[in-house]
Amino acid sequence: MSKIQMITPLVEMDGDEMTRVIWQMIKDKLLLPYIDLKTEYYDLGLKKRDETNDQITTLSANATKKYGVAVKCATITPNADRVKEYGLKEMWKSPNGTIRAILDGTVFRTPITVKGIQPCVRNWKKPITIARHAYGDIYKNTELRVTGGGKAYLSFEGEDGQVQKEEIHAFNGSGILQGVHNTDRSIESFARACFTYALSEKKDLWFGAKDTISKTYDARFRAIFDDVYEQEYREKFQVADITYFFSLIDDIVARIMKSEGGMIWACKNYDGDVMSDMVSSAFGSLAMMTSVLVSPDGVYEYEAAHGTVQRHYYKHLAGEETSTNSVATIFAWTGALKKRGELDGTEALVRFAEKLEKATLKTIASGCMTKDLALITSLKNVQVVNTEGFLDAVAAAM
Repeated sequence: MSKIQMITPLVEMDGDEMTRVIWQMIKDKLLLPYIDLKTEYYDLGLKKRDETNDQITTLSANATKKYGVAVKCATITPNADRVKEYGLKEMWKSPNGTIRAILDGTVFRTPITVKGIQPCVRNWKKPITIARHAYGDIYKNTELRVTGGGKAYLSFEGEDGQVQKEEIHAFNGSGILQGVHNTDRSIESFARACFTYALSEKKDLWFGAKDTISKTYDARFRAIFDDVYEQEYREKFQVADITYFFSLIDDIVARIMKSEGGMIWACKNYDGDVMSDMVSSAFGSLAMMTSVLVSPDGVYEYEAAHGTVQRHYYKHLAGEETSTNSVATIFAWTGALKKRGELDGTEALVRFAEKLEKATLKTIASGCMTKDLALITSLKNVQVVNTEGFLDAVAAAM
C-alpha cells in the first residue's frame, strides 16, 4: 500500500526522557508505515538546548510561524537539581514559555474521554476545556534575592522620561522579590481566542481572576475581556445561545466542581497550568488530555500536556519494563496531522489521523491499557500492557 503524501512539513520538536523514547516509538510503529512523513526537525532535548544557549527553542518557534503547524514532545524545564544533573550552563527558562511568548497564542486543553474511565468528580458528565493564557506572568518573570535590609521599588520609565515609582516593601532582613508583567495586546489576543473558540465549539465561556486583590493586574484582564466581549462578541454569543461568565477564580473553582462540565474555562497563565493538571487528572490521567496552542495568526502547536515521566525513564535506562501512557503524545501527533491535512487539503491525512485516534480509544475500551488507567478503570478483566505493548495493540487496531 502506498504511503500518504504530505505537501507541507510539520515542525517537529523532540523532547526529553521517557516521552522522547515514546516519541520515536510512535513514529516507528504508528506513523512511518503509513505516511511519507515530512518534518522540519528541532531537538529540544535539554542537552541540545544547553549546547545552543537555548537558541534551538527560538528557532523552532520561528519555524512554526513559517509553516503554521508544529508538534512538540514533552520537555524538561530545569530547576537547580536538573542543572546539577545535566551540568547545565544555566537554569534555562521553560521552552513552552518561550514558544508561547513568540507565538502569542492561547493553549486549549481538553480531557480525552473513553469508555471505562470515569471522572473522579461524579457529577462531571462532559469534558471541561481549559483555555490557558500563554504569555507573561511568572513564565516571563524577573526574580531577585536580597540579603539584607533595604527598600524595594516597582518603577517604570516611560519613553518621555517620566518615571512612575511605587514602594513594594521595606526589608528588615533578607528576602525575595519577583517582577511579572503582561501586555494589553497579549490579553486582547487571549480574550479573542477564547471567545472565538467558544463560538466554534458552541460552549459557554467562564473566566476567573482575582481582581478584588490584584486591583490593577488582574483587574486589567477582566476589563479587557469585558470590553472585547461587549464590542465584538455579545450579539454572536446570543445568536449561538451560549454565555460568557466572569467571577473570582476561587468562585469559579467551586462552581466547576459542582457543575456537569462542558464549558470552556479561561485561565491566566499559572492558573491554567495548575487547573489543566487538576482537570485532566480528575477525568482520568494527565496522559489523557489534548493540548493545542493557537496564535492570533492561525498558527498551531500540538503537544502532550504532561511532563517527561522521569521515573519511568530511569527504569527504562536500567532495562526495567515500564507501562507508560502514550495517549496524549499520540493525540499531539494526530492533532497536528489533522490540522496539516486541513490546511493543505490533504483529506487522506485527515482521515488517517482520525482513524489512529479511534484505534487508540478502541484499544483502551477493549480492556487493553497501561497501568495508570488499569488502576482506575471500571472495566473488568483488563489486560495491563507495557509501553511498547500498548503501541503494538493500537497498531493492530488500525
